[in-house]
Amino acid sequence: MDKRTLGQGLEVSAIGLGCMGMSHGFGPASDTTEMTGVIRSAFDLGVTFFDTAEVYGPFVNEELLGRAVAPFRDEVVIATKFGFAFDDDGQQSEGVDSRPEHVRAAVDGSLRRLGVDHIDLCYQHRVDPDVPIEEVAGTVKELIEAGKVSHFGLSEAGVDTIRRAHAVQPVTALQSEYSLWWRDLEPEIIPVLDELGIGLVPFSPLGRGFLTGAIDSSTAFDATDIRTSLPRFSPEARSANQAVVDLLTRIATDKGATPGQVALAWLLAQKPWIVPIPGTRRTSRVRENIGGADVDLTDADLAEIESAITAVEVQGHRYSEAMEKMIDR
Repeated sequence: MDKRTLGQGLEVSAIGLGCMGMSHGFGPASDTTEMTGVIRSAFDLGVTFFDTAEVYGPFVNEELLGRAVAPFRDEVVIATKFGFAFDDDGQQSEGVDSRPEHVRAAVDGSLRRLGVDHIDLCYQHRVDPDVPIEEVAGTVKELIEAGKVSHFGLSEAGVDTIRRAHAVQPVTALQSEYSLWWRDLEPEIIPVLDELGIGLVPFSPLGRGFLTGAIDSSTAFDATDIRTSLPRFSPEARSANQAVVDLLTRIATDKGATPGQVALAWLLAQKPWIVPIPGTRRTSRVRENIGGADVDLTDADLAEIESAITAVEVQGHRYSEAMEKMIDR
């Protein structure tokens, strides 16, 4: 697979693999042996960029990824994240925590669970309104100088936060949701990333599965699936948003591709420093997703998509009210 370069010269595969769903967020965790096979198959297929976080599980997703990539650790880029708060029992509690002492402890924990001597890309998972971003960036800078971290990233950060962090420690990548059905980054965030030379790593590039065409208004989710709490996944919203999938399906038919591949190809066509990280639990889906890098969307295709998508009013907020409160503005 072709490579792309994020900020600060970090080279990764054009499409990465988000590992969260293997053990967190989308129903019961999958068998670790099976998921190890999926991760290793992804590497065999050309994926060199793998994403996890301490909060996924919590903690077990980092352990899974560390064991899976151990045979080829030096050939891949591992990204993980700090910034959520945990209680005394090690369970996620409400709120965020990016105090310097917590950041240092979180990084040491991630290093241990991943079984590595450094983290290639370390994101602040959510902006902490109680800790100045300069203090967070300065702490990560110290960790970089100590050799524990190679690159600094932010997640769901706003323009002011990005600029202030970058002035202290150059930011390699911003990870935020971005796809054909959520484009709020375009007016302000993407221009700033372009200006500062920061890469963009879209999570949920397939709309948490919706843009693949595999979900409709009748789809039932497990009670532990986060989509049960997201307004965009109410049956009514799914029915209304089917127009987005219909558009992708029409383009995909002409291209001999799948709707999901067209959705990923659209992202790749926006900027050369955009690297989506679709998640999956199946090797067949990994193979399909990386095929999105081979779908050639012409200027006419992109213009057709733009014209059609702007006529669709996507229904439902992407997050619950509680989750929205944690997004930096």
